[in-house]
This record gives sequence, C-alpha cells and structure tokens, in this order.
Amino acid sequence: MSAPSTTATTTLSGAPTATTHLPQRDLDAPPPVARPGLGRPTAEERFTVVGAWVSALALAWLITQRLLPLGGAAWLLVTWFALGLVVSAVTTSMTGRRVDVVDRVVSGVVTSGALLVGAALVSAVVFVVYRGWEPLLHLNFFTDDMAGVGPRDPFDKGGIGHAIVGSAIQLGIAIAVTLPLGIGTAVFMTEVGGRFAAVVRTIVEAMTALPSIVAGLFVYTVLIVALGFPRSGFAAAMALSVMMLPIIARAADVVLRVVPGGLREASLALGASRWRTVWHVVLPTARPGLATALILGVARGVGETSPVLLTSGVASFLVTDPTDGVMNSLPLFIFKGARSPEPMDIERAFAAATALLVLVLVLFVIARLLARPARASTRPRPRRTTRAQRVAPEESS
Repeated sequence: MSAPSTTATTTLSGAPTATTHLPQRDLDAPPPVARPGLGRPTAEERFTVVGAWVSALALAWLITQRLLPLGGAAWLLVTWFALGLVVSAVTTSMTGRRVDVVDRVVSGVVTSGALLVGAALVSAVVFVVYRGWEPLLHLNFFTDDMAGVGPRDPFDKGGIGHAIVGSAIQLGIAIAVTLPLGIGTAVFMTEVGGRFAAVVRTIVEAMTALPSIVAGLFVYTVLIVALGFPRSGFAAAMALSVMMLPIIARAADVVLRVVPGGLREASLALGASRWRTVWHVVLPTARPGLATALILGVARGVGETSPVLLTSGVASFLVTDPTDGVMNSLPLFIFKGARSPEPMDIERAFAAATALLVLVLVLFVIARLLARPARASTRPRPRRTTRAQRVAPEESS
C-alpha cells in the first residue's frame, strides 16, 4: 500500500489549495508480516537461546567428564553456566548488535540466578518432607503430646500437639502486643511526621535487621533476670513481639504512604478531625495492606528459635497457661529432636519442620492474596429500564 500524497495547486485568485490523493493497494505486494509484541521473542530467537544452552551443556559434559579431571555435578554446572553465556554471546553477535549481545548475556545471568534460588528452595523443601513423611501419616502426630513417649517408640505414639498449642498461644499474645503498637507506630510516622518521626523510622528500619538472639537476650535479661519472671510462654511471647514489631511497623508504614492524600484532604475539608480522618478514612482504605503486614510479622515470628530457646523451656506435655512454667513450641520441638542421636526423634523433628513449612507457606499465600489489588469487573452491567420505558414500545406498536 502506497503512502498518501499531497499536491499543491494555485487558483485564479492566487490562493494555494491542496489536493490529497488517496493511497491505492498494490495487488502484487506480499501480505504484511505481523510484528511481534515488545519483549516477546520470535521463534528463531527462542531456538537460538535453547540451542545455545543445550550445546553448552554438551560441551561442558565433554570438558568436565572426558577431557579434564573435574568430576561431579558442581563442576558440570559451573562450566555449563560459563559456556552458556559464551555460546549465547557468540550466536547473538552473528545476527545482532552489541546491545543485543549484552541483553542476551544479562538475561542469561538473571535467569540462572532465579533458577538457582528456586532450586535451592525446592531442594530444601523436598529434603525436609522426604525425611519426615512417615510420622505425618499418623493422625496422633498432630493431636498427642510426647508425655511418656520414649525416643524409640513407634510413630503411632506421641506427637506435636503440645508444640502446636504452645506456638498458637505465644503467637496470640505476641499479636495482641505488636498489632496496636506496630500500626500505631506506622500512623505516627505517616500522619504526624516531624523530626521525631524520622528518628522513629530510622530505629524501626534498624530493628528490622535485629538478630533474633539479641532479642532473646534482651527479654531474658529484663524480664527473667531483672524482674524475676519465670521462663514461660509469656516470656517467649515477649521475645517474639520484639522480632515482629519492626516488621509490622515497617510494612504498615509503607501501606499507609500509598493511601491517596486526596482522601485525607477531603475528610479534613468536611470538618473531620485528624483522628477521625485516620480512624474512618485512612485505616479502612489500607485494611488489606495492614492485614498483609500482620501476616508477614506472624510468619517471621512463628519460626524463631533463639528467642524462644532463651525465654521458654522445653516441655514434653501440654501446657495451656502461658505464665505457668515452661511451654514448648514448634521451633523448640524441632531443635530438640534434631539434636537427638535417636533416628526416631530426628524423623519426628523433620515432620514437625514440614508442618512449620506448610504453616509459613499458608501465611505467605494469604498475605499475597490480601495484597493483590481488586480487579475491576469487565462485564457490562445490565441497563435498568423504568416502567415508562417498558410501556412506551407497547403503546407505539
């Protein structure tokens, strides 16, 4: 199809006029080729990428397993990665520019890093589940405690019921402490502001990277040594609160910043006070994000071992009173079982670790679902018709 052309003509009065000629389709021209989308590789590019890495794998196997004394999977993977980048760069340079070569190499490095992290995560989960699958087949493992159960007793005796109840009680107390403090701190940093708010934000960011053993030592020194409080589930809950508080406060601060400022201005313009604006406008708007912040904090605290180890003892029986002596939890049960020389205790520890992994995974999935923005409905709504509109066609007929 030829482009439209414009010619200029002159009238009798001397004023120029323009005449536009419409384009005409060339019947002998080949059909137009559809352009691929931006960032979407063509079939030839996909074949080049896959072929480069397959050939690099074959070449790495030849070098490490036949030519050089570099046996083992580690050398094979390292050599494959290096040769894959080299072969990808060479094959891309044959038909592309320098920017295409750099893009292909960087894409290979980023993709390999993502695959490495994913493989490490999957291998850890598979290893834990493989070592502890047998106790998970018994229902008593989730309901019974280990009172009167020996280290060599079969798996149809004993379980982690006391550890699950202990973790639930400790997390419940920690949530009751950290939720108002964390959201209140975020509201202070976001809505109040000022120099002191900047200091608080700096402290919260620093506490996010606080080692768990330091939090346990702090609670142990203040609550147990200085105040004489016994080692119990309440002390462990206070240690977990120290770990969960900066996570919830930082995540809630980020969520509250996203709330549009026009909502605050509209509320204040209608005569509402600053407190009523925060309570009735800002917090309800950020409710999904605040729920996500809470779940992230719980997921951080449910697997902490060092603070609980210092502040709560290990018990083999069910304890429901958080102030009455030692109280077991899932991290402590795993720690005690993994240090045991008995194979049955080790398998029970891996089974408890599997249950803890599933719990953390469920919490993170819930956090992702709550943080996902609501999709607008694309289905057109049916138009409502009044009675007069329904009667009008009948009268006209």
